[in-house]
Amino acid sequence: MPVHDTGRRLGAADIGELLGERATLVQFSSAFCQPCRATRRVLADVAALVPGVSHVEIDAEARLDLVRELRVVKTPTVLVLDAAGREVRRAAGQPRKAEVIAALGEAV
Repeated sequence: MPVHDTGRRLGAADIGELLGERATLVQFSSAFCQPCRATRRVLADVAALVPGVSHVEIDAEARLDLVRELRVVKTPTVLVLDAAGREVRRAAGQPRKAEVIAALGEAV
């Protein structure tokens, strides 16, 4: 998962839910994206496994403003935010569970 810091902090007003106590996994998805479903399961599993981590899924088509601002170019795209809402990692495509857990190590 490469680092891609836009310099902007995201908050509840941006993602539609409160940030996780320790980190937040933000997933940009689209309706007909098959890998998005598998990504949803992986991120939900990790969020359930790691205390203080939340998973938020955003419909990319409904939030084109945020997609453009954050330069999301494909779905699924996953952002790993630290507790303050700073992006510490980003991945496009379906991540593996071990990759997500490793990326969380930088956020918590």
